[in-house]
Amino acid sequence: MRVLHIAYQQLRRYGKTRVSWAQKLTFGLIKNDHFTQVFSDRDVAAFEAPLGIRDLGKKAANKRLLQTVEAFEPDLVIAGHCDMIPNETLLEIRKLMPACKIIHCNNDPLFVPSNVERINYRADVCDAVFVSTGRPELKIFEGRKARVYHMPNPVDPSIECLDNSVKDSSELPIDLLFCSNSTNFTKRLEMIGRMKEVLDPHMAFKTYGSFGEEPVWGRDYDRALSNTKMGLNFNRQEGFYWYSSARMAQLAGNGILQFTHESPRFDELLPEESAVYFKDEDDLNAKILEFHADDAKRKHWASRARTFFQDEMNSTLNAQYILEASLEIPFSHDYVWARDINLDGSMK
Repeated sequence: MRVLHIAYQQLRRYGKTRVSWAQKLTFGLIKNDHFTQVFSDRDVAAFEAPLGIRDLGKKAANKRLLQTVEAFEPDLVIAGHCDMIPNETLLEIRKLMPACKIIHCNNDPLFVPSNVERINYRADVCDAVFVSTGRPELKIFEGRKARVYHMPNPVDPSIECLDNSVKDSSELPIDLLFCSNSTNFTKRLEMIGRMKEVLDPHMAFKTYGSFGEEPVWGRDYDRALSNTKMGLNFNRQEGFYWYSSARMAQLAGNGILQFTHESPRFDELLPEESAVYFKDEDDLNAKILEFHADDAKRKHWASRARTFFQDEMNSTLNAQYILEASLEIPFSHDYVWARDINLDGSMK
C-alpha cells in the first residue's frame, strides 16, 4: 500500500530531535512493507518561504502537498500534527484521489482545549481519527464523519534499544529521572520540588528541564536514559483513561522502572508487576524508596514492562492496527489496546 504521512519531521533540528511518535509510525509502516512517503508541513513551509519565515510559506506548503499527492497517488493519507494544512487542502486531496482514505492521528492530551478543537475540526472531514487517550474518553467526538479510535504510544526497537533491567544499580548512576520542558496546564513541578527535598538525601534524582537545569534532546536524552534506573511518568494532568505522554513508552521500552499515577487505569492494560502505580505523594515516595532498596525487585518489574512493550506495543503492530482500522479490515492481531472496540470504532 502507498501511504502519505503528513507530520513534522524535525528536519531543521539537524539531529537534536525529540523522540517522535510520528517517526515511529513511519518506521512501523515501512516495516509492514508499505511504501511510505513523508511530508513535513512545517519544514516545507520554512524552506519555501521568503527569508525562511515559516508562516509566510503556508500557502506554498499546501501547494507542494497537493503536488506530492498527484505525483505519489497514495492509498492512505495520514494527517498527523500538521496545523499548517487546513481541512480545505484535505478535501482537495479527496477530490484528486476519491478512493484514498484520509485519517488524523493525534498524540496530544484532551486537557488542552485547543487540542479538543483540533480533533473536532479534523473529524469533520477525515474517515477516521486516532487519539492517544483511551476509548471511553473519546465519546465527545462521536457523531461526526470520522470513526474514532484509541492508539497507544508505541516503542520502536531501533529507538528504545536499551535494557537497563539487566543492569545492576551500581552501573546506573541516575537513580531517579524526570525530564520535561513544559509548565503549561500543570502543577507537577511543585510536587517534584517537594519530592526532591525528601528523596535527594537518599539517591541521585535528576530533573532535566526543571529548576534551572537545561532540557535534554537527541543523544543527550539517550545518554540520560542509558544511565537511569527508575523514572517518573508524570503527565501534566492525570486522570484521563489510558492517557500518557510518550514518556511511558520511552521508559518501559528501555527497561527503566517507571512510577505512574493510578488514575489513568493502566493496570487494565499493562501486566501485573510492570509499572508502579501510586495514589498520592506520600505513597509515591514510599514506593520509590522501596524499589531503590530492592534492586532485584526493580529489575523484575522493569523487565516485565520492557518485554510487554517490545512485544505487544511496538511500532510495527501500532502502524498495522492504524492501517487496518482506517480501511476497516479485520484485525490481523489481538491488539491489547483494542480488545474493547469493534472494527467500526464502537465499544463492544
